[in-house]
Amino acid sequence: MSLSGRILHTVAEMAAAMGAEVRGTPADATGISIDSRTLAPGDAFFAIAGENSDGHAYVAKALAAGAALAVVSREKAGALPEDDLPEDAPLLVVDDVLAGLADLARASRARTSAQIVAVTGSVGKTTTKEALRIALGADGETHASAASYNNHWGVPLSLARLPREARYGVFEIGMNHPGEITPLVRLVRPHVAIVTTVEPVHIAQFSSIEEIADAKAEIFDGMEDGGAAVLNLDNPLFPRLKAAAQARGIERIVTFGSAEAADVRLKDVALQSYCSVGVADVMGTPVTFKVGMPGRHIVQNMLAVLAAAKLVGADLALAALALSRLKPPPGRGVPIRLQVKGGPATLLDESYNANPASMRAALDVLSRTPVGTRGRRIAVLGDMLELGPDGEAHHAGLAEAIKTAKIDQVYCCGPQMHALWQALPSERRGGYAIHATHLEPMVAVAIRAGDTLMVKGSNGSRMGPLVKSLSERFRAGEDALLEG
Repeated sequence: MSLSGRILHTVAEMAAAMGAEVRGTPADATGISIDSRTLAPGDAFFAIAGENSDGHAYVAKALAAGAALAVVSREKAGALPEDDLPEDAPLLVVDDVLAGLADLARASRARTSAQIVAVTGSVGKTTTKEALRIALGADGETHASAASYNNHWGVPLSLARLPREARYGVFEIGMNHPGEITPLVRLVRPHVAIVTTVEPVHIAQFSSIEEIADAKAEIFDGMEDGGAAVLNLDNPLFPRLKAAAQARGIERIVTFGSAEAADVRLKDVALQSYCSVGVADVMGTPVTFKVGMPGRHIVQNMLAVLAAAKLVGADLALAALALSRLKPPPGRGVPIRLQVKGGPATLLDESYNANPASMRAALDVLSRTPVGTRGRRIAVLGDMLELGPDGEAHHAGLAEAIKTAKIDQVYCCGPQMHALWQALPSERRGGYAIHATHLEPMVAVAIRAGDTLMVKGSNGSRMGPLVKSLSERFRAGEDALLEG
């Protein structure tokens, strides 16, 4: 990931931060990469060993692509294939590459004067992070995590990429198990920490939703002195999160939500097909904003974005205006035009992931999305994973949300979704299959002109390939992505 020719880290800085041995003639780095396929000339290539592949196998490819240097482990440096490497290859040799990346991230954080915002939560982390990038970017240079880089390698990679000139830094921090957030937030050391909400996501790894709240509260472990926690007052776990923040010495707690007592309060909302408009009181300042995404849950998280903007000293008016540029990331509600017999239909791609809260939110969005003449609203749903022993109950419980949203037909796939299938009245049952590949032909036959269908499920339920297959089968030309 290059920074347009601007030096990100000098060789001397990198060697000092990581305690690295310098070999060959490395050049200063303009970016950092862990993937030789997307590496830009001037990047420092970190040969991280993952579960499925080892970056050391791609060192020669990275250098041939123009990498300024490669960071390799001492153990594997001597085993690199000499035939493929240039003589006097530019290397920084460390004991452990991932630990070296964390050391560089720590040095990157130590040198910056940027205001740092960290985001966690059961739902909405990536969208909130992207909204912060756009909102704060209207006021000054803003660096944010790419994609959903929120884990043990994504956070240090994102932090190591923080330019020294940045005014703001935004980092997403995720977790699947207790104890994962603490070491990451101690690297990031945020001035503002946002918890979007707490829901039964990854509940299979926890004994209760209260334990999930405790794990999310680890984001308070690495706060800068005088920092602020931004918390969802409408969430039932708010008192537990507030107590956790106070127990860690955080005195400034800013709340957001619809409740009268919220510091950042949603006073009115207008939900449209492909956008939303909110009217809020942001700590005493009236703000009207438009978001280029539909859904009340999106508007709710924008309150946290505006709170953070105010807390870090950004121009609140510019931040609010910028939110209109927020668009749904891939797999999170992107509308796609399909060309079927008789005319167009619309597919809402929500295939990135799913849990009970996000599923209900997506169904609500579907209920507000227009259909054509004689068109229907169709939900195509895959299993929500990692819900533990109550998984079937969570799936069956969606029947009420489907009724409220007035969804015309539902197609289900996966063993857990069978519980929802059984809970649906016969007139709403479109089709059921154990695998997404078997469901796709059923849905393809059923779609007709004017329909709007929404596809959603956990990544493991393979709904993404189903979206791709439908999109290719009913390709609508270059304007297939609908504008909001």
